[in-house]
Amino acid sequence: MSKAKTALEFFEPYNCAQSVFAAHATDYGLGKDKALSISVGFGGGMGRLQETCGAVTGALMILGLKSDFKEADSRPKINEVYAKVLSFIDDFTKAKGSIKCRDILGGCDLRSEEGQKYFKEHKLKDKCRECVTLCCELLEKY
Repeated sequence: MSKAKTALEFFEPYNCAQSVFAAHATDYGLGKDKALSISVGFGGGMGRLQETCGAVTGALMILGLKSDFKEADSRPKINEVYAKVLSFIDDFTKAKGSIKCRDILGGCDLRSEEGQKYFKEHKLKDKCRECVTLCCELLEKY
């Protein structure tokens, strides 16, 4: 099964960050339950603040796991990860226009009851599914 498909299966009960992170984290020795716990606060652009898209933050955590960074690693390893992060964000932004959840959802305010109702009525979760899928596809590239 593809990582995107696995992430989309996670997305029904979990948030965008959890979906991307948990779908990949087991490949790096992290259990599903721990991955879901680590990433829970990043959904909705970090606790519904609608800042950086949760799918993006989940993917960036996976880029960190892929790097196998160690405390004693040198600056070149950090620079390598940062370069991948910047490329990832550039690719995501080219596809979606922004990495900000608020922009991707057209200004819908997830912190208000009205905004959450609007989110459901206008099926904005489909935009989130697209972001989850895109992040999984981009992770394959990186």
